[in-house]
Amino acid sequence: MQTVKMVISGAVNAGKTEFIKTISEIEVVSTERRATDDTKLIKKETTVAMDFGRIAIGDDLVLHLFGTPGQKRFDFMWEILSEGMLGLIILVDSTRPETFRETNRIIDFFVSYRDTPYVVAANKQDKPNAWAPDELRLALRLPPHVRILPCTASDRESVKSILLELLEVILQRSDE
Repeated sequence: MQTVKMVISGAVNAGKTEFIKTISEIEVVSTERRATDDTKLIKKETTVAMDFGRIAIGDDLVLHLFGTPGQKRFDFMWEILSEGMLGLIILVDSTRPETFRETNRIIDFFVSYRDTPYVVAANKQDKPNAWAPDELRLALRLPPHVRILPCTASDRESVKSILLELLEVILQRSDE
């Protein structure tokens, strides 16, 4: 059985913990703690180290999902969690344009640090004020080869489709 490490990153409240909880076959290992900075204006708890979940894809492939903290003060965890990753999902809260700059910073970190296949998941597409993936591509200045996919992190089928897209990107990269 092959194990593949995937990292899920994004700005605060992008939906990383929810994404992993929605798909994981095991109880998610979570390091959520009471928010003590400006994050408390958005939500009560925030990830301070990582989230971990697991899902089997067929009989021979297991995905280990590692969610990063979104707060800048915990960004030292990004390097630790990205060690050995084969794929990256960047979640963006498509209802909060004020987080797009931070999303760009996160993308820049991972792209410059590791040459890892990645996709961008435009989360909260079920909300009426969500930016469409094409609008997000422009706002985030993403090149045409980067897949930006609609997502609702609380919907299992949506999360599954994002993971399958990332696996496809990984396979394409390995064929090159």
